[in-house]
Amino acid sequence: MNHLRYILEEDPEKGRLDRAALELATIHFPDLDPEPYLLQLNDLASQLGDRLRNFNDGRDFVETAQKFLFDELGFRGNDAEFFDPLNSCLNEVLTRRTGIAITLSLLYMEVGRRLHMPLFGIGLPRHFVVQYDDGNYNTYIDPYGGRPINARECFALAQTQVFDPSILARVTKKQIVMRMLHNLRHVYLRNNDFERAVTTMDWLIVGFPEAAAFKSRGALLLELKRYQAARRDLEKYLEMEPEAADREDIQKSLGKIHEWLARVN
Repeated sequence: MNHLRYILEEDPEKGRLDRAALELATIHFPDLDPEPYLLQLNDLASQLGDRLRNFNDGRDFVETAQKFLFDELGFRGNDAEFFDPLNSCLNEVLTRRTGIAITLSLLYMEVGRRLHMPLFGIGLPRHFVVQYDDGNYNTYIDPYGGRPINARECFALAQTQVFDPSILARVTKKQIVMRMLHNLRHVYLRNNDFERAVTTMDWLIVGFPEAAAFKSRGALLLELKRYQAARRDLEKYLEMEPEAADREDIQKSLGKIHEWLARVN
């Protein structure tokens, strides 16, 4: 999984978002072959490029992309099954033409990247949109709603009463991938799919090995009765947070793990 790891850990510039997103989807589809979906993205970009009158006209690109991707092909937000984990899998978004805001935005950005369009991810609170900005024409696109929007509408989507410009900050590839992983982990936890939730946590820890992440993964591993691994994570948590407020509770859990391991050995 070179691209996912590059983006999370090593050199984000070497990591391609489309490939990283498809590697992330292998959490749900272990045998996924990314190539057919990369070809689909190439084909979408080719078809969109054929419809453009002028590659230097930003307004033409945004209007044409809206008509092609959202009106003609019907890419849209999945309101009916918002918490379906397939909404976070780029292969399924391409197949079903429905997803959540961040995967639809990633698809839009990757189609645009193939046409050398200046597109940027904007990680709003509670939503995700795309910015087009070529220095002359600047607008935002909400792929979930399938339409261009202005800054005031971005604030409305973020459900904030304060028009803070920092909300419209562009996000990095790593921030995009981490947000996708957090979304997927939340869905798996909601569905009590602890095995896959642990796998998402594995990747989250690659990207940001904070103490709380080890604690969270340790709790999931306990649910799965994977006691050796749970012990390692909970001990790591206490090592990183020696003054943790819940230190006594964690030590009690570790004591029970030691007792269980002693019995089976």
